[in-house]
Amino acid sequence: MGNASVLEERKDFILHKQEGCTGNGIKCDMDSISGAVSQRACVYCGARVVLNPITDAFHIVHGPIGCASYTWDIRGSLTSGDDLYRNSFSTDLRERDVIFGGEQKLIAAIEEIAKKFHPKLIFVYATCIVGVIGDDVEAVCKRMSLKYGIRVIPVKSPGFAGNKSVGYKMACNAIMELIAIHKPAKRKGVNILGDFNLAGEIWIIKDYLHKIGIPVISTITGDASYNNLIEAPAATLNIVQCAGSSTYLAKRMEEEMGIPYIKVSFFGIEDTTNSLIGIAKTMKDEAAKERALQFTKEETKKLEPFLAHYKGKLKGKKAAIYVGGGFKAISLIRQFKTLGMETVVVGTQTGKKEDYEIIESIVNKDTVILDDANPAELEKYIKEKRADILVGGVKERPLAYKLGVAFCDHNHERKHPLSGFDGVINFVKEINRSVNSPVWKYIH
Repeated sequence: MGNASVLEERKDFILHKQEGCTGNGIKCDMDSISGAVSQRACVYCGARVVLNPITDAFHIVHGPIGCASYTWDIRGSLTSGDDLYRNSFSTDLRERDVIFGGEQKLIAAIEEIAKKFHPKLIFVYATCIVGVIGDDVEAVCKRMSLKYGIRVIPVKSPGFAGNKSVGYKMACNAIMELIAIHKPAKRKGVNILGDFNLAGEIWIIKDYLHKIGIPVISTITGDASYNNLIEAPAATLNIVQCAGSSTYLAKRMEEEMGIPYIKVSFFGIEDTTNSLIGIAKTMKDEAAKERALQFTKEETKKLEPFLAHYKGKLKGKKAAIYVGGGFKAISLIRQFKTLGMETVVVGTQTGKKEDYEIIESIVNKDTVILDDANPAELEKYIKEKRADILVGGVKERPLAYKLGVAFCDHNHERKHPLSGFDGVINFVKEINRSVNSPVWKYIH
């Protein structure tokens, strides 16, 4: 197989599944290769997508105005309360500020918000320029917190300091700074970590947990508020949906607050079923476990005729996957298997060794596995493997259509839920509409 469109330095980040291999054969969880046109984005980007859904938080971007453009609907996160989180505030640093420092602009920005809106929570993002000129953002935040009696929390996120995964950690550190000083009394219940309420998905998960008798203490950060977040230390278990963004936070909460965690996924029938039963088992709640078994059995049975109908339309089709985290990729592979479809290309932006080991164990021989792929690599392997559909984010849509391949948006801008049993229906219908659209016969 030729590697004409693959950079020499990238070859270790690409794995062709062979018999009896382990995921140790792929390099991952490292900074992107220079010149590879990586889509991993910057530290600020990673921090912002985690913190943005907190509905009553103010976000001050300490940097040039361009950074603040990464805001409105960067996630399709829905709210049951404030929609303040959809806005950004920027110090709009210019050349003069780069030379003489931007701390006075930051102080003025915080004071304006404090006096005008009286918020409970402000996040201040230190961007690339601030990382270069050395403004003491932490000192300013501390001073303003004391002066106005509000939580002003710095987020160290200069874009050049790493990749999106580092941004996730910076956001998790900011959340820990917010919640660590509160000591609510322990009570039975879970925190949902790493779900951002895309298209209302966290409401679906909360409803399932309510039906099996598991209370939800806090959601981090989908549809979260200041008052909701500070209750998080009261929980007896953390469940982690997006492992890439929130495992670090779960580990810190386990070490510092004694709250154990488990990784879950609510994409697809198999993972939703296993997650609900697993949560009840971990909490040693036999009644909840029985309800989970009964509930998942009923919901699966309801979907059987629906899936049988669409399996007839989709069986034998080939899928390519390129998503953010490893757990989502694993769930998608399993969902395609239930439809009789084969995953021939699978990649993630932030997958870890253990994710790739699982991926390799559940895909067929010769499947191409990629870490931090670029468009040239995706194009190469989609064509070589003759994929019928690409599941990815908005950046991959033009590539799929350029190649004459169907596309499914599984990214954070989407407007319809794909989680849980409810999401299975939306997902399968979208895959079918896209793969079996009559337009492809005119292209091919």
